[in-house]
Amino acid sequence: MSGDGEVEPVLAQDPATGQPQAQWMRAILFDASADDRVLCDPAELPSAELADGQLLWVDLHDAPESGLRSIAQRLHLPGGAVESALGNETNPALYNCGTCFWLRVVAARDAPGLEFAGATLTLVSGRNLVVTLHDQPLAFIDALRERESAQGDIGALGAASFAASLLDWHLSSYFDAVSRFEMAVERLEVDILRGRQAPCLDELRNLRKAASRLRRMLAPHRVVFAGLARPDFRPGEEEAANTHFLSLERTYERAMDMVENARDLVVGSFELFSSQTALVTNESMRTLTFATVVIGLLAVIAGVLGMNFQTP
Repeated sequence: MSGDGEVEPVLAQDPATGQPQAQWMRAILFDASADDRVLCDPAELPSAELADGQLLWVDLHDAPESGLRSIAQRLHLPGGAVESALGNETNPALYNCGTCFWLRVVAARDAPGLEFAGATLTLVSGRNLVVTLHDQPLAFIDALRERESAQGDIGALGAASFAASLLDWHLSSYFDAVSRFEMAVERLEVDILRGRQAPCLDELRNLRKAASRLRRMLAPHRVVFAGLARPDFRPGEEEAANTHFLSLERTYERAMDMVENARDLVVGSFELFSSQTALVTNESMRTLTFATVVIGLLAVIAGVLGMNFQTP
């Protein structure tokens, strides 16, 4: 461990590709009674059960199939979780395997034009072991790794509680997405109030699609968060983990409320657009009415003058 408290990784070379193992595997062995260690070679992963006060987090990003299956065999991961990581399934799911449980969720990733993309994350939680598997980079995984690597007491945390923390960070991706969505709505409403109506209808259409996309991504996760909070899911789990799962369900409900509110924001923006369009139309009609009256008066005056004019 370095002097500032951060763990110094030692990168091992993949014998097949010659690339550092850390490019697709990052593992941290948290130890409440000793220094934390970063493990970059699958051969360093412990095959025996860890002692109390230890917690192993293995993060696999776009791991090759051979490497993934080797690690799964070494850590005794459920076959369903491995096939989920290797397959194309994206629907959120939760499975209880007795000694462990695994789940699949979809994180929200930003894309140009508010076209929110999803990134599938498979998570396995066993005894003193948490494994995360994903094909695409996830910002909250990197942020969590940087934060936790500087703390020396994570080993005292149970695997289920650490999994709950990971899922809470996963939900933060939706909170961030809604924040970006709200900023786009605010910019659109400013343009509407400034009278820039021409491109606003297309922008409203894109916002509506983005809000619907977020809802379709988040709503299916109810099976995961409601399932974790059920008392019969893992009755033998530690009380702290069950408390964290209940809190996680409430966080999910707040995220759903914010996503539903995003759709209402689009409706409100459309009403503002309609009212501003009506005001512009009324102003145009008022101008046309005034012009018609003036032209009519001029015609009357011209007619009167024409009748009084004496022709030779």
